[in-house]
Amino acid sequence: RTTLTGEGLQHADGHSHLLASTNPAVRAYDPAFGYEIAHIMKRGLEQMYGETGDGDEKNVIYYLTLYNEPMVQPAEPENVDVEGIVKGMYRLADADRSGRENNPSVQLLASGVGVPWVMEAQQLLRDDWGVNADVWSVTSWNELRREALEVDRTRFLHPEQQVADPYVTQRLSGMPGPVIAVSDYMRAVQDQIAQWVPSDFHSLGADGFGFSDTRPAARRYFHIDGPSVVVRALQALAARGEIDASVPGQAAEKYRLLDVTAGASGNAGGDA
Repeated sequence: RTTLTGEGLQHADGHSHLLASTNPAVRAYDPAFGYEIAHIMKRGLEQMYGETGDGDEKNVIYYLTLYNEPMVQPAEPENVDVEGIVKGMYRLADADRSGRENNPSVQLLASGVGVPWVMEAQQLLRDDWGVNADVWSVTSWNELRREALEVDRTRFLHPEQQVADPYVTQRLSGMPGPVIAVSDYMRAVQDQIAQWVPSDFHSLGADGFGFSDTRPAARRYFHIDGPSVVVRALQALAARGEIDASVPGQAAEKYRLLDVTAGASGNAGGDA
């Protein structure tokens, strides 16, 4: 919704992943980096054209949302979690807890162009507020929900069976702190996984009509930029009694949260 604003508001897509979720044949992904795209495309080709799988498994459509915003592409991490990329999420960056093991913690989940914003939020939380934040790249909210629904269905129809928890539940179990989920889409996209998250769940998204301005201004307007993620994380921690209730307000004032001209999350170029 905020990335293609230079091409006009008719391109301000905030909901295509929700539309994709209505078709059981669509495998919808919102990758952040080139190496994620490579693994998703490889899996798609194997599934649709490979020798394994039955007819129903092959009769699928892969839908990837990409962005035209210039950004530095990191090298693929050594021993990257390929299974997580394909299934829908993997841990991208652990919090640096050295010397602050007992500080409050949060889990930051983001997809696509939202991943750099939560990386920014991770640094701000550490430097400005002493909060530890682990960052997860969610390559597909839809696939996480699809797998969780399959688990629920199996448990419902076969209550005598011992069935493993959904993938998203397994990955977040035991991780400290509330979960903040953000993307360049409506909150309803992230909210697809809420009921299977084993912690307090909060989402930020680009709800409402499009906003024609610079990318940083649009992200501040929708409150999905790095500082907005910080304030939401601090609110979640305050609600749990882990930090003073005055801290979120201090952060909102520090980052000028209501001023769209104060937004700085984004790059120029590649607009059209």
